[in-house]
Amino acid sequence: MITETLTIAIDFDGTIVEDQYPNIGKPKLFAFETLKKLQENGHRLILWTYRNGKTLDDAVAFCKEQGVEFYSVNKSFPEEKFDPKYSRKINADIFIDDRNIGGLLEWGQIYQQFIGEEKPVIQTKKKRKGWFPF
Repeated sequence: MITETLTIAIDFDGTIVEDQYPNIGKPKLFAFETLKKLQENGHRLILWTYRNGKTLDDAVAFCKEQGVEFYSVNKSFPEEKFDPKYSRKINADIFIDDRNIGGLLEWGQIYQQFIGEEKPVIQTKKKRKGWFPF
């Protein structure tokens, strides 16, 4: 469980919803429940997506209908103005995206890592049997 407050950038297509771009796909199982719980716990959520114009407006409206309003959309802060001479990289502590190496965790797993009561697995060195020091 994560106890510090984080800024989390989250992709839309293929991450929050099934990838049906430019249409809006079916919500991923537990995605909106997890996002709402993250917000309840004080985390700052940024929608971080390739969408722009009407398709972006549709995605933002869809999320709002599901009960999730983002702190910011495609920028680090709501008041930020895009200046093309600077990087468009979002300033976030964590990124949730279906294009991660290894793919996207299931939203139930994401929920457990951020909110769940499961204790983290602590890796410890095992003592070797025998007289060899290696």
